[in-house]
Amino acid sequence: MLTRLSRRSILGTLGASFLLLMSGQREALAQFFSKPGITKEPRLRENVFTDSGKALVSIATGASVEEMVEGAVALIGGFERLSLQGKTVLVKPNVVSGEENPATTNPEVVSAVVRLLLRHGAKKVYVGDMSALRTISTRRNMSRNGILKAAEASGAQVVIFEDFEWYAVPLKGAKYVKEAYVTEWIYRPDVIVNLPVVKTHRSASYTITLKNFIGCTHLRQRPYLIDAGHWEELISEFNAAYTPDINIVDATVAMIEGGPWKGTPAKTDCIIASGDRVAADIIGLGLIKTFGKWEPVSSKPVWEQKQIIRALELGIGRGREGITLAAGEGGEAFERLVSGIREHTGL
Repeated sequence: MLTRLSRRSILGTLGASFLLLMSGQREALAQFFSKPGITKEPRLRENVFTDSGKALVSIATGASVEEMVEGAVALIGGFERLSLQGKTVLVKPNVVSGEENPATTNPEVVSAVVRLLLRHGAKKVYVGDMSALRTISTRRNMSRNGILKAAEASGAQVVIFEDFEWYAVPLKGAKYVKEAYVTEWIYRPDVIVNLPVVKTHRSASYTITLKNFIGCTHLRQRPYLIDAGHWEELISEFNAAYTPDINIVDATVAMIEGGPWKGTPAKTDCIIASGDRVAADIIGLGLIKTFGKWEPVSSKPVWEQKQIIRALELGIGRGREGITLAAGEGGEAFERLVSGIREHTGL
């Protein structure tokens, strides 16, 4: 069951309904007032990207986007650890809207990831998401920001979550929401690749791997409709519904101020990879913090972000002593960036 709605949440729900009606999204509106009829257990997986009992996280640069992706994944053990041969894979980018990167995942990164998955033996690759309530439809947004074309040209099939069914998933240990309504696509593929972008966010402070899962949740369960005062904690609690098999984070261009729709971009030319969402988010936070432009991130240690604290309380990811950072080689700018990340994360 959802938590009790506050007056603000009720007004938000009414406003969301109006937005869907005015935008012509009648199917989404009908879905907004429906409840999943099937309950599933959380989709949980063991992190295969570990060494000596510690979660591995990497950051890599390169001459091309594909080289960056392959290099980052190689530093934590390689695609081979996913045993992709003959498997189906869902790639979940950030398609919050139709805005271009860095508001959304770089289409070049989507394309590179799809190609590499197929090259390493995946039988079928899907690329899917559901956009924010105010910007839906997702297909139109994917077309606008180039992700649709990039995915299909690379051999993937695009899936739009609002066109499919939803399951209710109980959330053990959650305080603010007792169950998550998630897309059936969390359960259909063999492997899930979480593919967010590093960016700042006016309501959630930042958005990387943990926040990217909100695109897999039902429209009526967007955090601001449940409890706007605990946006960040809700993000982490929803993540108790699943475990991605790997997180590949687009930091080719990061948003270092503003967001989620528009903000200040910074060309950072790197990719982060990890099987651990906390580890990946911490590196992305360290990257944002090196620029010192976004007060919700720059004003406190990265380990004191509410998303991180709540995720660790729920056992989603490792703490500082349980993470090893592996950095690839690069030029002077990359070395300065990595040095700043190490300073701000303690890794």
